[in-house]
Amino acid sequence: MDKVKILVVDDESRMRKLVRDFLIRDNFDVLEAADGEEALDIFYRDKEISLIILDIMMPKINGWDVCREIRETSKIPIIMLTAKGEEADELQGFDLGVDEYIAKPFSPKILVARVQAILRRSNKIADEETVQAGTIRMDKAAHLVTVGTERVELSYKEFELLAYFIENQGIALSREKILNHVWNYDYFGDARTIDTHVKKLRNKLGKSGEYIKTIWGMGYKFEVNG
Repeated sequence: MDKVKILVVDDESRMRKLVRDFLIRDNFDVLEAADGEEALDIFYRDKEISLIILDIMMPKINGWDVCREIRETSKIPIIMLTAKGEEADELQGFDLGVDEYIAKPFSPKILVARVQAILRRSNKIADEETVQAGTIRMDKAAHLVTVGTERVELSYKEFELLAYFIENQGIALSREKILNHVWNYDYFGDARTIDTHVKKLRNKLGKSGEYIKTIWGMGYKFEVNG
């Protein structure tokens, strides 16, 4: 199978190299652009690009305008990078159809995890049938979860919730985001639904339930170490 191609756009060569090295390590094919104009040239020239990692503050054409132009003709997944962490910027990004929004500085491992999650959702890379996270093993085809050698019986939503946590290891997930992805965008529930399911899931996972960390005032993060 051909490698999945990703375009990394950032005017800082050091940042491009950092992101490129981590993506190549995960077997992605990486193209680079140092400004918005070059990014658009590459995007129009290469039809095999599956995802774009796009900085906002760039010379010639900024990230917002690059995103705006690409969205006129394409739904290709876009992850925006920015030195800013303001909510207004994030909202503008989502209004333009950005798939993820990551503020610098960030962990390259987390960025790669988000790239993988987005590509799985858009069916650009295969979703592994069996995944391992610490002592937890999930067989998605058989809808089976084991902790160590013990089988754990989970409800459908508990299984989906655990799968979403494992898929986004190390990423802080808001309750709203969890609702949107596990219960779907048309679910009109509240955060207590998630808290109740997380509590049940933790209990069923025993000591491994400690992988699910609570981020007070926001949501949860699944982390095997730390």
